[in-house]
Amino acid sequence: MDYRMALYTQDKHDIQYELEIAQYAEQNGFAEIWQADTRLARDCVVMMSAFLTKTKKLRLGSGVLPIWTRNPAVIAATWSTMWELGGKVDGRGRVMLGLGAWWEPIASRVGVKREKPLAAMREHVEAIRQLFTMEEVTYQGEFVNLDRVRLDVAYSDTSPRDIPIYIGATGDKMLEMAGEICDGVVLNYVVSVDYIKRAVALVEKGAKKAGKTLADIDRPELLVCSLSDEDPKAAMAEAKKLVAYYLATEPHIMKASNVDEDLINKVQSIMTWPATEEEYIKASKVIPDDVVRNLMAVGTSEECRAKVREYIEAGVTCPILFPMMNDIKPVVDAFAEPLW
Repeated sequence: MDYRMALYTQDKHDIQYELEIAQYAEQNGFAEIWQADTRLARDCVVMMSAFLTKTKKLRLGSGVLPIWTRNPAVIAATWSTMWELGGKVDGRGRVMLGLGAWWEPIASRVGVKREKPLAAMREHVEAIRQLFTMEEVTYQGEFVNLDRVRLDVAYSDTSPRDIPIYIGATGDKMLEMAGEICDGVVLNYVVSVDYIKRAVALVEKGAKKAGKTLADIDRPELLVCSLSDEDPKAAMAEAKKLVAYYLATEPHIMKASNVDEDLINKVQSIMTWPATEEEYIKASKVIPDDVVRNLMAVGTSEECRAKVREYIEAGVTCPILFPMMNDIKPVVDAFAEPLW
């Protein structure tokens, strides 16, 4: 079965360590790194640029960039710059653009009104795709307005930028639209295998609208991997803290995976935002093991490999592993060998 392996980096690990791990992952057959930009923690552009300079062939994607934080022309110019920085491997560029609609409570706390996210996302994707052609673009929309704008590259490569565009989608309508207008969809993490099957079907439905097949749409998925052969119980404890975070702050993702609403309410009654470490620990104690195992890869290497196989069989083309333990190398080692 064809698939690629990738790592997801957020802000859990030291930056220098992550740069070293990127090189280690590259040496062990990993294809990609996707960098988070969903919280006010680490900027994906800075991190992607650092990874590009420290590796030779890994492809780098944003997982995902909120569309409300930069205008489309700036996004296109930024990714064009990283495209130049990374060069080409096997005839194609090394960067990918993953876009997202952001989330609460961050958006409203910084003054962003996330109105009509489907319309806003469609306009951003369409406008940015046109800008990547390096031609002059005029685009008049409700959220995006470009008046004779082009990527004004004067002294370097002016050829079209082969930068695939992805939407980080969770809801039904966004999943369907991703299949219709994008090169791929970044499927969310902390979701069940059954959710992924439904999501892939919606992506396929959108692809057919545009005369495409499911095979035309890349389907990487962020996938939590809390792995420890030495202490599987510690891996489960760490995983529960992340599940607690999502139950408290993004219950829509949990509901999509049919997590019991009583459990969601119970965790929300324990945690504030931003939550303290004590709240994470307290909330994690009310979460059953089977809920965690339903949402991510957790436990020993073989348990994690078996779970990742389930997600691939459900339609994921590239598991983007998010290592929860302090040591990332065991995750790379566990998935350096073929899963089948």
